[in-house]
Amino acid sequence: MTDKKAISLSGENISDVQILERLAKIDPEQKIHAQGIGGDPLYEPVPQFIKTHSENILENGHNAWIVLGRDRPSNRLSGYGGRGDTQAASIDIVAGRMGYKAKAFSEQQKRIWVDPDFENDAARIYISQKTDVDENFKLAAGRIGNIKTRSAIAIKADEVRFVARGGIKLITGTDKKNSQGGNGESFSGIDIIANNDDSDLQPMVKGNNLKEALRRIVFHMDKLNGIVDSLLMAQMLFNTALTHHFHFSPFFGLPPTPSPIVVAAGVKTMIDHLTQTKMSLISHKVNLGMFKMSYLHPAGSNYISSRWNNLN
Repeated sequence: MTDKKAISLSGENISDVQILERLAKIDPEQKIHAQGIGGDPLYEPVPQFIKTHSENILENGHNAWIVLGRDRPSNRLSGYGGRGDTQAASIDIVAGRMGYKAKAFSEQQKRIWVDPDFENDAARIYISQKTDVDENFKLAAGRIGNIKTRSAIAIKADEVRFVARGGIKLITGTDKKNSQGGNGESFSGIDIIANNDDSDLQPMVKGNNLKEALRRIVFHMDKLNGIVDSLLMAQMLFNTALTHHFHFSPFFGLPPTPSPIVVAAGVKTMIDHLTQTKMSLISHKVNLGMFKMSYLHPAGSNYISSRWNNLN
């Protein structure tokens, strides 16, 4: 959401605006052709860019710029271009310098001159042969760290989309040497950092390894189910023997009357084992099977691996 107006002349020279208004009164057709409709010219406030002697600039008067120069993240002394390094060529593609604060004149009616502003400029693709990309864009270090003195391409806007009619690959660590002739980074991974906050950055899961781990868990749970079932059957045999247990009496070896308490408890225990424990074990085994089908099988509705996207 934004409070920025669709058409705004704030920050423009007052006399220029007044001239436009007077011309519109004299020739209304001229005003129609200066509203930007259908690709017509549009009179709008655009800041002036502070250019260095080594920069070639392509701009259209509507705050769209392509600057061919040397590494320069802000003022003329910034970056490796500002310090005089060789092999620090850059291409800076900008749409909307100053972003929503764009203006051509200050409140004191002085012309606005600006340097590259990696924070406030509306949209940018920055290509540099040698730069400190993380520091320039104020990016969290993540696991990869703040990389310095490397070639880089950075894309920044309110929203960024990568669209492909085929596949999209994110590949790191392809070459033994980097652009500066040094050895490639020992750690070349991919960090996905939301909100530029790496305080809780965690490793991504490898689907096949996770599946194998979960299969092992299910396997051991299934074995545990069998162990408990064997224990239950042994306990039921013991309960049966205990329920029918008796001693020979000293009266001519006749068996005594069974204990009503033991018999009642034994019968109840056997019934409970059959109706509750045994059925629960059967249900548990069925649930394990359903879990495997749902989460660990490619046809499952909650299959834990992506069917299309892969990472290493």
